[in-house]
Amino acid sequence: MEALALERKAEQTRELKERLAVLKKERNAIILAHYYQRDEIQEVADFRGDSFLLAQKAAETDADTIVFCGVHFMGESAKILAPNKTVLIPDERAGCPMADMVNVEGLKALKSRHPKAAVVTYINSSAEIKAETDICCTSANAVKVIQSVDADEIIWVPDKNLGDYVSKFTDKKMIIWEGYCNTHDMLSVKDVMEMKAQYPDAQFVVHPECRPEVVKLGDFVGSTTAIIKYCKESDCQQFIVGTEDGTGYQLRKDSPHKTFHFATKFLVCPNMKVNNLKKVVKCLETMQPQIYVPPHVAEKAKLSLERMLQVK
Repeated sequence: MEALALERKAEQTRELKERLAVLKKERNAIILAHYYQRDEIQEVADFRGDSFLLAQKAAETDADTIVFCGVHFMGESAKILAPNKTVLIPDERAGCPMADMVNVEGLKALKSRHPKAAVVTYINSSAEIKAETDICCTSANAVKVIQSVDADEIIWVPDKNLGDYVSKFTDKKMIIWEGYCNTHDMLSVKDVMEMKAQYPDAQFVVHPECRPEVVKLGDFVGSTTAIIKYCKESDCQQFIVGTEDGTGYQLRKDSPHKTFHFATKFLVCPNMKVNNLKKVVKCLETMQPQIYVPPHVAEKAKLSLERMLQVK
């Protein structure tokens, strides 16, 4: 019975992939998938990447339709950078708790208390917050962005853990918002030390969205893309991974002979995982749900994103 069920599922997947190929051609569509998506989505994506790469692809594409397989703020960023494109998200419930931890009123109040400060906002934020921002960043370019800003004071929103990490690379005063990623912040020193004891030959690679005391334990600290690159190029054959478990797809693809142990079974973002292959097909069939950003918000938010893309 189990074998029959697996065979049926495989057949359904084949049918969905065939339907998707037809729809992509009809809609002149591309599929952008974040590294934290389910394997079945990353398999069919035209581009897999972190927030920075996918923002670049959205800005550059000639496609008429962008299916953004990620969370809502990522779809917003794509729409802001490609306003004439139709941007779809497979499930509009795919939100980001960290992005919801900062609000416009609170940010405006902070800006009024620090009028000389530049606002640097992590891309994991709403369009409305980006519209109140001088420049955005991702975990891949956060340090370069901070160093590029011509101000002695930085208001940093919304991730306090990434803000703490970045602060170590600058002498600028950083006023850090108290937000965090529910998934990365869950990883504890105890979790990591237990894994290190179990796998003493493994290197610990960690995302800077984790708590500072966890980041300190890292043999390598970097964005999702940087972690994947490091593991691929390293001579080490075994890794303990301190980021969301969807990253495993690309890690295994790039380094099939290496072994990856996720630091805890709880490194799973439920919001990223609400998308699936069936929903990707359905959103292209119905051309819904579409991402919409009010023009007055998009115009201001686009400046902060474009400044980010210009930092080399």
